[in-house]
Amino acid sequence: MINQVYRLVSARQFEVTYKDRSLQSDYVVVRPEYLSICAADQRYYTGTRGKEAMSAKLPMALIHEGIGKVVFDRSGKFKIGTRVVMIPNTPTEVDEYCAENYLRSSKFRSSGYDGFMQDYVFLEADRLVELPEDINPKVAAFTELITIATHSITRFEAKAHKRRDVLGVWGDGNLGYITSLLLKKKYPNSKIIIFGKNQYKLDHFSFVDEAYQIDEIPEDLLIDHAFEAVGGRGSEAAINQIIDHIYPEGSIAIMGVSEYPIQLNSRMVLEKGITIIGSSRSGRKDFVDTVELMKEFPDIVDYLTTLIGSVQSITTIGEIIEAFEKDLTVSWGKTVLAWNI
Repeated sequence: MINQVYRLVSARQFEVTYKDRSLQSDYVVVRPEYLSICAADQRYYTGTRGKEAMSAKLPMALIHEGIGKVVFDRSGKFKIGTRVVMIPNTPTEVDEYCAENYLRSSKFRSSGYDGFMQDYVFLEADRLVELPEDINPKVAAFTELITIATHSITRFEAKAHKRRDVLGVWGDGNLGYITSLLLKKKYPNSKIIIFGKNQYKLDHFSFVDEAYQIDEIPEDLLIDHAFEAVGGRGSEAAINQIIDHIYPEGSIAIMGVSEYPIQLNSRMVLEKGITIIGSSRSGRKDFVDTVELMKEFPDIVDYLTTLIGSVQSITTIGEIIEAFEKDLTVSWGKTVLAWNI
């Protein structure tokens, strides 16, 4: 069959390419249904990844957050019409000590490899997780982002000490919202505190115990562990503020991505014996755990509807561009694409 792939060829320019794919394979064929734009997609779309990265990775189909419906599965593992979340990370090997999302050999869609902006996506069966029938598909569209928080919390559980009376999250954006929500569900007896810059964003965090703007934190406030979900240049100030307010031997889970090196107060990291836990992307287990968590706590999905910033119907390349441009002006929430092209 001929599959149409919608590739970014240069900043703000998409083209349709045609790829011949065989159905006589072990791949499951999925028709994308709802996709979600990520900040990483925007860095490619706007060309801010830099000339070297752009030339190395383009042309490329964007989007690594999305769900779809199975239209063909020769193995019969999935029924036709089954709604599934697509896993963008594609490992090529197994390592006993290194998770699939950290293996340098793994491929990641929309980062050097074609993402989900295609008529049909061909995936191995283990790159799909079946979704509950009653889940809001517009929330499910950004399941991959939720798995980032799931993965970070899993690493935190394995590496941090067990005193978890007060947990702080720095970052009042989408990832900070999701991380705070999951922490409150997993640790209902812990005090969850959100720290951010924008009061109108902090007002969305109705489920946390306390909220502070970062220039109004009480000097004597102390936390056991922290999660940094700021990213960019702001991650430097956030991490150093965390170092100031964390108890000795606490842990800092870093999730925010920065394009540039940042400086941190290493002296106090050493003096306090702080554990820094880096985490990036996610793997199949994180997707399975996230779907199970949403089944166990259906109100998680209700809270996450707050993050649906806009839903854009996509029927043409022009509408793809319009959606990406509109997303650049959104200050809160996710732009979801109803993939009807």
